[in-house]
Amino acid sequence: MHRVPAVMVLAVLLAGCADVEGLQSEGDLGTVHAPKSLWKDSRPDPPAADQKPGTAAVVPGLPKVADLSMRGVNALSVVRADITSATEQDGGTGRLVDPRAVQRLALCTQAVDGGPDCPVRPAVLHDLTGNGREELITALDIDGRLSELRVYTVQDDGSIARILSRRAVLEGVEVAAEHLAVREPTTNPDYVAVSDYVWDPKAGIMNLSQLTLDDCSGLTQTPPHGDGSRCAR
Repeated sequence: MHRVPAVMVLAVLLAGCADVEGLQSEGDLGTVHAPKSLWKDSRPDPPAADQKPGTAAVVPGLPKVADLSMRGVNALSVVRADITSATEQDGGTGRLVDPRAVQRLALCTQAVDGGPDCPVRPAVLHDLTGNGREELITALDIDGRLSELRVYTVQDDGSIARILSRRAVLEGVEVAAEHLAVREPTTNPDYVAVSDYVWDPKAGIMNLSQLTLDDCSGLTQTPPHGDGSRCAR
């Protein structure tokens, strides 16, 4: 599998042909054009303090975890509390959570797993912070394509905090050591975008550390793997 940077710099080399008589011109090889900035005077307003999806946030309304372990925590209760709080905070703007998320959660029953129609994915426990305690990783599927990915940790005082929220088309999600990678389709069927998140102890969140493209050339007609990815690993 060939991986290439998602942000590439285009270099144009203009050179002649060297021989015993020196450099000989190869003629006009084209004109190099400088980038043209669009809408230079337009800038987005900065997000409000409660409108930053990448900010760690204690999920309100949840009891503290006495043993600091996610293993005894009801994942569906965590997602319900988080989605409800985020929906109230963003007022339906969709900045923190998809406006349809609450309606989707209404499909879940009071069963531990939410029942057969619950769109919350089975929780995965994995230590992403490197402190020996496992984080809770799950996702709420919105419409069969778009999902709300969520990662939660237990803080030292026992409170549960969201350390990553990401709305995405989840081609695949992978964990390895203290890394979490999110694979998303691009407009080019030969590539998927891979966002690699790592724990940032200063910020207290999972921060984006690298954005790359996976080359899936020639594999687009291959049935997806069991994890939903169309790329060979």
